[in-house]
Amino acid sequence: MTPPSAPLTLELIALPKEVPLLRRTVHDYLGGPCADVQLCVSEIVGNVIRHVGEGTPVVVRVSRRAGGRTRVEVTDSDARALPVLLRARGDDEYGRGLALLDAVSLRWGVRREEGRKTVWCDLGGA
Repeated sequence: MTPPSAPLTLELIALPKEVPLLRRTVHDYLGGPCADVQLCVSEIVGNVIRHVGEGTPVVVRVSRRAGGRTRVEVTDSDARALPVLLRARGDDEYGRGLALLDAVSLRWGVRREEGRKTVWCDLGGA
């Protein structure tokens, strides 16, 4: 499978109904199974919906990196609402999203710039 040459860049409004379409678009862009990438995109956009607010404009970028790695980046307009890795207990309803991201990605982080933030993660690779 030849990696795409240009990154996938999507500008959208963070709404729950957009997440399934976003997962399908990522699958089509990568041209095959990509459950971990889809999970990370869903979790990061889900965090924007829950912690910044439904209807927040976001930019989602997915790109291939050296060594077959994939980078996911989600940028939103609130540099103050930073993600925090929690250790959810068995009966907690929330708090597992970043733990999943942490478990499936090679590394992840947050970049703040000019009133925005970008949550990113690197996945996979040879």
